[in-house]
Amino acid sequence: MNGSQPSPPDASGAQPDEPGPTEWQSGTAPAVGVGPWAVEYPDLPVPDDPRYDPELLDEGDTRNVVDAYRYWTREAIVADLDTRRHDFHVAIENFAHDANIGTVVRTANAFGARAVHIVGRRRWNRRGAMVTDRYQHLMHHATVGDLLDWARAQGLTVVAVDNTPGAQPLETVDLPRNCLLLFGQEGPGVSDDAQQYAELTVSIAQFGSTRSINAGVAAGIAMHAWVRAHADLGRAW
Repeated sequence: MNGSQPSPPDASGAQPDEPGPTEWQSGTAPAVGVGPWAVEYPDLPVPDDPRYDPELLDEGDTRNVVDAYRYWTREAIVADLDTRRHDFHVAIENFAHDANIGTVVRTANAFGARAVHIVGRRRWNRRGAMVTDRYQHLMHHATVGDLLDWARAQGLTVVAVDNTPGAQPLETVDLPRNCLLLFGQEGPGVSDDAQQYAELTVSIAQFGSTRSINAGVAAGIAMHAWVRAHADLGRAW
């Protein structure tokens, strides 16, 4: 099966490359970022490096990016990130418009996931992504079966993250380097199909009264566990 397709416009009709509400500078708080190059660095010539965006150099850069990428074009940022991305992928099921996907995408960007895979519905709420989806590779799979076929073809170990009987503790398991971390929806968790075919299921230790934790939080915990096990921390910003 081949259900992998580029991500479409979101529910509001906005394309991924259109400015989103999370980029608006509003209120009385000072803007994040830097001003025009001539103001920030009056004693330095304006760079002619093709990675730099002439418009940002003239007007300043208030995007949600690390300082190393200030004034860079989006294409240059993506190209550089492609040299830094890790060997894990993240997938989240989206059969009922899960509101956590934006948070998962933003966290995957922060931890350098190779790609994020949306399974089920195409549309998802991008607000929580804080525009990081512009720099993160996204793939869509119509069904869990399509996702699993793709993962097998790529040689990835599918790791379901869910607190179910028989799951191995994330805190003590050895996560594979080349893997796909699979998360379910808020409430029902990972679907039966996904659990059946996952090669490993891990759980996150809890000590309170709640039955489960937020799917976006769980995704961040699992991604960071992979980072602690495999990432070169000397390359962190």
